[in-house]
Amino acid sequence: MSEQEFELEPRLESQTAPELEPGEKLIESFSGNTTTYVKEHVMLAALGAVVISGGLMAMGNPHPWTGVIGSVAAIAVRGLYVAKEQLGFTWHLTNRRLIGPGGRTVLITSIDKVNVIFTAAQIVTLSGDKYMLKYQADAKATQAAIDRARGA
Repeated sequence: MSEQEFELEPRLESQTAPELEPGEKLIESFSGNTTTYVKEHVMLAALGAVVISGGLMAMGNPHPWTGVIGSVAAIAVRGLYVAKEQLGFTWHLTNRRLIGPGGRTVLITSIDKVNVIFTAAQIVTLSGDKYMLKYQADAKATQAAIDRARGA
């Protein structure tokens, strides 16, 4: 089996501009927003600090403050490690389809609904497949643009 078959997430390096079919028009492109990405990671670090410190206190640990440090450090390292890829993925909306990273394509006619989950727009297809457009500056605007394109 080839390496491509085992790829769980598309690689940023393999992302190219979409090749449009005759008569197909690009409506809008959606990429992750840096400010949104940072805000979401700060929120995750704060939530993690509360949960971990609370757990340490419940277990009788004399140093529950270490939960704050551990949570902030873990989320910061993760955030820095994956920022380039997560923010570099771009989805392109055309009058016929939604083209994602790694050549993922969703026909507009196969989209059942578009949900907003925090800072992401979730595409749900009629067959039940789900796709996430993460770290959107305005996830509701992303949802509205896709809904307009599909005539919903």
